Amino acid sequence: MADSEPSELRELRVVESELNERWPETRIEPSLDRIRALTDLLAEPQRGYPVVHVAGTNGKSSTARMIDALLSRIGLRVGRYSSPHLQLVTERINIDGGPISPESYVEAYRDIAPYVSIVDSNSEVPMSKFEVLTGMAFAAFAEAPVEAAVLEVGLGGSWDATNVADAQVAVLCPVSLDHAEYLGSDIAGIAAEKAGIIKKDSVVVMASQSEEAQEPILRRVAEMDATVARQGHEFGVLERSVAVGGQMLRLQGLGGIYEDVFLPVHGEHQAHNAALALASVEAFFGAGAERQLDIEQVREAFAGMVTPGRLERVRTAPTVLVDAAHNPHGARALADAVSAEFSFRKLVGVVGVMSDKDARGILTELEQVVEELVVTRNSSPRSTAPEELASLAEELFGRERVHVEPRLDDAVASAITLAEQTTDPNESLSGAGIVITGSVVTAGEARALFGKEPS
Repeated sequence: MADSEPSELRELRVVESELNERWPETRIEPSLDRIRALTDLLAEPQRGYPVVHVAGTNGKSSTARMIDALLSRIGLRVGRYSSPHLQLVTERINIDGGPISPESYVEAYRDIAPYVSIVDSNSEVPMSKFEVLTGMAFAAFAEAPVEAAVLEVGLGGSWDATNVADAQVAVLCPVSLDHAEYLGSDIAGIAAEKAGIIKKDSVVVMASQSEEAQEPILRRVAEMDATVARQGHEFGVLERSVAVGGQMLRLQGLGGIYEDVFLPVHGEHQAHNAALALASVEAFFGAGAERQLDIEQVREAFAGMVTPGRLERVRTAPTVLVDAAHNPHGARALADAVSAEFSFRKLVGVVGVMSDKDARGILTELEQVVEELVVTRNSSPRSTAPEELASLAEELFGRERVHVEPRLDDAVASAITLAEQTTDPNESLSGAGIVITGSVVTAGEARALFGKEPS
């Protein structure tokens, strides 16, 4: 039978196969030498547009999407670089509010490949996959050209490949433990590493932080003669109420108060992400006490927000939510949002976690809201074996609440069956829910199962 896969996707898979021969994104060497060498050969494309740089542990992707939406609605052509992707690698390089095409992705790679080879030949360590992707994004944005770029840090800050760009606005999302094998387990040290994106005379927009995270960030602000705006002081969420399909917000921005802002995304953490994004865009345009962004453009940008894989509803009856929470902080935000904004008769969890993540911490946070749990794995070789995850889950949930399905599609089918079960014949079958979480890969593969397109 003839191969029915479109030629552009075949070419994309060839490129991905080449890139996957390089160091994976979970392995880094603390150096910017290789990415600097590449950008030098490319005539420093990252200096051709102003940059908003987003770092932190949780909320980076959602905040970056919101910044992108605001800048775009105000009238700029925006490029956004993010990681990891949910379904298709093209999601990582966004222009005009959507992923570049597979053809453009392949072209971006082929265009810079000769220069990558030059860097490889002059380096003891070849360029990593993430470094090459970062070079591709920089070049694609310059080629477009974009009028602003929103760069999401891949891992850490100081030594992240994106940090060869000098951002005029540095955004620090909440800092907590993650990637301990590279960043350590000291919050202050992690915060100092992430604060490395703060450059001379930039504006720093900082989410609420623990005291141990805040101190090194503010020290870096002082060292760089930067200006800082702090959530809870210069900006923040004044009021928040749950609304149909999301939440209604009253936000304090750097330039004033923004009333009646509808955000079609669930969770208090997303309200704080919205405040952070708003202040970041105000800082980008130099907004202050006398310069507020147009309220209608702000409302329209937030009302049109789409955050794939972040408490995303992919089915009704029973309701199926997909969330990319992959550490305890993210799982806690998920659990809080489900408790506060949904009234499920019964909630079943489907969880697949990577082996280098804090599975116990994730499961501990979910136990308070999930009645029954189906453990599974995703397609990544780093995915924790279901039997190993089940053993850990049984310690927290008890054996009777834990079910094992080696395949994600079977796990989802099992969860739907469990959600629809009831011991009371008079109890309605409606009102049950399922949440699929534990990993970005798990969330992406769940989206694909339910027919969602990459975005």
